[in-house]
Amino acid sequence: MTEFDAATAAVEAALAAGARYADARVMHRRYESMSSRNGEVEELTQDEDAGLGIRALVGSGWGFFAVPDLDRGSARQAGERAAAIAAASASVAGPAADLLPIPVNTASWASECLVDPLSVPLSEKGDLLVAASKEMHQAGADQAEALYQIWDTRKWFVSSEGHRIDQHIRECGAGIAATTIGANETQRRSYPAYRGQYGGRGWELVTELDLTGHAARVADEAQALLTAPLCPAGTTDLILGSEQMALQIHESVGHAIELDRILGWEAAFAGTSWLELAKLGSLSYGSELMNIAIDPTIPGALGSFGFDDEGTPAVRRYAVHNGQWVGALAGRDSATVAGLDYAGSVRADGWARLPMVRMTNVGLEPGPHTLDEIIAATEDGVFMDNNRSWSIDDKRLNFQFGCEVGWEVKHGKLGRMLRNPTYTGIGPQFWRSMDMLSGEITAWGTPNCGKGQPGQVGHTGHPAAPARFQGVRVGVRG
Repeated sequence: MTEFDAATAAVEAALAAGARYADARVMHRRYESMSSRNGEVEELTQDEDAGLGIRALVGSGWGFFAVPDLDRGSARQAGERAAAIAAASASVAGPAADLLPIPVNTASWASECLVDPLSVPLSEKGDLLVAASKEMHQAGADQAEALYQIWDTRKWFVSSEGHRIDQHIRECGAGIAATTIGANETQRRSYPAYRGQYGGRGWELVTELDLTGHAARVADEAQALLTAPLCPAGTTDLILGSEQMALQIHESVGHAIELDRILGWEAAFAGTSWLELAKLGSLSYGSELMNIAIDPTIPGALGSFGFDDEGTPAVRRYAVHNGQWVGALAGRDSATVAGLDYAGSVRADGWARLPMVRMTNVGLEPGPHTLDEIIAATEDGVFMDNNRSWSIDDKRLNFQFGCEVGWEVKHGKLGRMLRNPTYTGIGPQFWRSMDMLSGEITAWGTPNCGKGQPGQVGHTGHPAAPARFQGVRVGVRG
């Protein structure tokens, strides 16, 4: 049987068992990662799995079942079991729920890829990591680490409405980190971000990062942080670099606008949301510079796809426009409950997991300034970049973040390096204080977003640029 045949058999069996709707996904994923420490290869991981997962809807009750076998008997059994689970759920789930209508597509889609990451020889990839970690170690790092990760995912989707979609998504990324140990301090500097930069591209992404070209600088900055003055505590103007901005968006916007959290359907992994559906379209989320787009169509970004795991085509729309909250991340069932006319943000991290609302690419549109202009316009402040720690409450409202490095900003110029910089705030107050935003956008990739029970790991993208926020509490008060 082909993958489409197996998915079709599962859907037909679910319908025959009483489901009013069913969809099935066959997935085949290959994963590879390697790490190096202090000039030696430390670990190599290579995994591969495949299987079929099917959802069935009876009344308002969903059922899900998954099998690793793609023969007709296993596929049909999976469909029957999913329908039985849905029927059992329907008895307590309430009145029948509708699904948002979407176009029925027969289509293929693939992410952009110039150099297949899995075709690059292991020796070449290992040499790159060894060279980068060796150079950092020789430059003074006590622990010098380099790593890459690769995902190659194929999906075949069939629904009872007539969808027949296949996708091939190749993703990869890499990064380096230098750790230095002092008498009373341990400091780390990373490039280009903590655990690396990732995208829906081929090995050309890793080549462009030029890991060895940044190795000595990263080690030097990690050493300098051991003796740098502490970030002073107080209220001041805060300039965030684009990598830290990506995490700020992820935690205080991306998770907050997930519709299942807003509706109270999802409360795992520090989740509900402070947002109230009744305020959609009227709530002031941030300053007029704040334009956040939900955009799974960005070429090469980590949260991009042609169709989500419900078969909804990828479409760009606003979540925040000129500071006003105007959109959410939604699925076909949650959109109907909320009265929205769009979905398109449902994915699962594998064939054995139920699809749920997930971030795609959630990021800022460019602003009118440059980072140099922002610094030049700042009389007294702190510039922070590269995330080191994050903490945010269950409603995605109150947060405290720590960064790897900070610099004083005095009279429009960067001054002393600062160690252990931190800042804290309340989401809407923080975003409303943004008064300068750069147009220098980087599409950062986050391959480790956790959500759900059982837990799922999502791949998300966050276009971000440096920005300034006024009157932010920074540092730790004694």
